[in-house]
Amino acid sequence: MKPLLVLLWETGLALSLLYSTAQCGATQSQAQGAVFLPEFALSPQGSFLEDTTEDQFLTYRYDDQASHMTGSDEDGDSGWDAWGTWSDCSRTCGGGASYSLRRCLNGGNCEGKNIRYRTCSNMDCPVESGDFRAQQCSAHNDIRYQGMVYEWIPVPYEPSAACALRCQARGRSLTVELAPKVLDGTRCRADALDMCISGVCQEVGCDRQLGSGAREDNCGVCAGAGSTCRLVRGQALPHVSPEEPVKTVLEVPLGSRSLRVSSKGPDVIVIETQSLQGRKEEHSLVSPGSYLIGNTTVDYQKGTDRQTLRTQGPLGADYIIKVKYAAPRDTMVQFLFYQPIRYQWRETDFFPCSVTCGGGYQLNSAECTDIRSSQVLPEHHCNSYPENTKPTPKLKECNMDLCPESDGFIEVMPYDHFQPLPRWEQGPWTECSVSCGESGGLQERSVVCVEDDAHGQITQVEEWKCTHSPRPITQQSCNSFTCPQWVAMEWSQCTVTCGRGLRYRVVLCIDHRGQHTGGCNTSLKPHIKEDCLVPVACHKPRESVPVEAKLPWLKQAQELEEQRTATEEPT
Repeated sequence: MKPLLVLLWETGLALSLLYSTAQCGATQSQAQGAVFLPEFALSPQGSFLEDTTEDQFLTYRYDDQASHMTGSDEDGDSGWDAWGTWSDCSRTCGGGASYSLRRCLNGGNCEGKNIRYRTCSNMDCPVESGDFRAQQCSAHNDIRYQGMVYEWIPVPYEPSAACALRCQARGRSLTVELAPKVLDGTRCRADALDMCISGVCQEVGCDRQLGSGAREDNCGVCAGAGSTCRLVRGQALPHVSPEEPVKTVLEVPLGSRSLRVSSKGPDVIVIETQSLQGRKEEHSLVSPGSYLIGNTTVDYQKGTDRQTLRTQGPLGADYIIKVKYAAPRDTMVQFLFYQPIRYQWRETDFFPCSVTCGGGYQLNSAECTDIRSSQVLPEHHCNSYPENTKPTPKLKECNMDLCPESDGFIEVMPYDHFQPLPRWEQGPWTECSVSCGESGGLQERSVVCVEDDAHGQITQVEEWKCTHSPRPITQQSCNSFTCPQWVAMEWSQCTVTCGRGLRYRVVLCIDHRGQHTGGCNTSLKPHIKEDCLVPVACHKPRESVPVEAKLPWLKQAQELEEQRTATEEPT
């Protein structure tokens, strides 16, 4: 027996088909079944504005990325029973819808909705499966409409009836609404991910989630910050002539997006492509239309004295844009595109689970990759781009099944029934390599990744298990200040008033803070006394006792002499 939700879902689909049959005036009691497989398209992120003036033909508009929630999950839960299980997906590929129901326990007076939706089966369908809306139209090909049988095709997008099955008879002007609602999961329009659910167009983000509001950035990254590409724009005046009929204007690398080239003048635009395998092709653009150049669709428009080349990208090959001489007048070329940063961080697969049962975790990391060759390179290649930020490691649960013959969880601490995450543990800093100096020294410490086991014991584990948090530094500078230096005060007056004598000064060891300290090299200490000469003749006999032996001068010299030893190390 099928679950109730599945039966409700299938009943809803059957009623939708029956209603569409009644609208067409069909008398058949049973319609031939059809397999619906969809076409999947990505939504453009921005769009170029149409030219309005001669000097404003490179204007670019970036669409607002505000989030639009459906509200079904945000309603209050007062008076409601718990949500039921999710139904089967409405489609098997290309993006479908699943629903969940809940029951009002308050006599039908609950606020909010009793149904919520989510996307499912978001993998792309095979290319040969065709468009999902077109398949729903073609399902009515064998059903008579007003006594006639037609081949039905979808009508162009109509905002007022985006989720109605409006089809047109091929080769005729007859347009009919064959059903009030398309099947859930049908795209509202071909160039967007938004899907119809219960007859209402719901916004779907680039992450293929309902109401997420996620958009691709200019680099093509879903919900990105534009950090993997750079805007390149400019203009050129190539000056081609009969003597030099072709000149290169611009080189656009593989993977670039939102390329637009506009020229004003008579010369012809030529595109040379070169694939990663080295294959070269050249295309001269003469007539307007869409061209497949280097595995990329390019739209070319040509007007009076003006040409415009544009493609959303990404480019499947390197483009070399050239101009070819056609008339004596010069051609002005303007261009704009987003160029991918060649060296980018790419997330790795998740590492093995931390446990085999009972609930664990697993992490991933990021590698610096050359996007042209897909080779992994040293990290400094990616670090050379300031905007290229290394992704934060992701963490997810794994192996949540109960362990055999246990309560299902690893007992670590009395207060915690879940194994804590590994963490970085730092050792003490080593002594600084120098005691002082303007360039300073270095000190190091050990940093290891540790984990608490089931018994609370700390053990060292592989470093990738700790990449969910930044790794502490293992080296730092230290003692980056000037070493203590000898500082000499001013000389005293000469010890005599005539003839030859001595003079003294105080010499102190001063640190970088200006305080008296030790640690100065005694061999470099300046002298504290020297001879002096007073240019006045002496008229009394020289005394037999040297002047420095006199008590006052000897006492002064001893007081001025540094009292502290010079062996102390600076703090």
